[in-house]
Parts: sequence; C-alpha cells; structure tokens
Amino acid sequence: MRKTTTFALLATAVVALGCGAGTTDTAGGSGSGDGAAVKGEEKAAKTAKIGQPARDGKFEFMVKSSKCGVTKVGDSVLGEKAQGQFCLVTINVKNIGKESQMFDGSSQKAYAADGTEYSADTGAAIYANKNAETFLNDINPGNQVTGVVVFDIPKNVKLTKLELHDSAFSGGVDVALS
Repeated sequence: MRKTTTFALLATAVVALGCGAGTTDTAGGSGSGDGAAVKGEEKAAKTAKIGQPARDGKFEFMVKSSKCGVTKVGDSVLGEKAQGQFCLVTINVKNIGKESQMFDGSSQKAYAADGTEYSADTGAAIYANKNAETFLNDINPGNQVTGVVVFDIPKNVKLTKLELHDSAFSGGVDVALS
C-alpha cells in the first residue's frame, strides 16, 4: 500500500510541475485568472515598426527593409526559385546579452493579415546573403550582424508582421511591416 501512495504523490507532483513547464509569464501572475489579458497587453507593447529596435532575449532586432515579389535569389548559376514569391527581409541583429548567441533564421516567422503563419526559407537565405555564414555563426556580446531572412509566400499574399526570436524557445517580438 505504501508503494501506491508514493506513486500517487509522485504522479501528482509530475503533473503539477508539467502544468507550468515552458511558461514565460514575467508579469508575476497572481493567479487571478487575468493572465490572458496581461499577456495580450504585453505582446501589444512589444510591437515595433520598420526602423525601430525590438528586443527578444539576448537580441535587439532592427528590421531595415522588406521587399516582396522576388521570383529568384542567387545568380544565374546557383540560386533558388520561389514557389510563389520571395519576401526578403533585411534585419540587423545585435547581441545585447552577456554571452554568445546564435541567430537562427529558421526561428523567425512572418504573418499575413488573416493570421496565416509563414516560416523562413533557410535554403533560399543562403543565396540571398552574400556572406551566407553571417547567420550561422555565434554573435558575441556587443557585436551585430546584418543579413536577409527569406520567406516564400503565395503570389497574392502580403505580409503584415514578423515575429522575431532570439531562439526557438523565446517568446518573440512583433514587428509591423505596414
């Protein structure tokens, strides 16, 4: 009977810990049930525009430009053709942390007005960046790099915002494109 009680306590503890795993609520949740409103307000407060700095984790991002309607990246010998159209987003990424951090283009997302999410095309980004290694190396504290993140979207779609992340597990920061 003691094994059953111990197992039940252990299972309860695991479930209780699992319910909070992965949360990033920095508002100091009071348990009052208004966490969704606080997170919504927090997300709205993080939205930046092209040319404005936006921070997520160890990175400060600045979207410099966005150009859609591109059909091919690369040169006449090596390149990649868009399934629909490429949107080339030029971003400056600065490490504001105290240790090196790798910028991962595949962690970045783009959204259309209807909420449709598009992932970055890391293969096309190799051809869109003159120094392809720019986004594959760690960025040391205080250093910054500028490069192009590429999204392959349907021809009739217009992107309205980006969600930029310092890692695949960060909360992200929104940048309005319009």
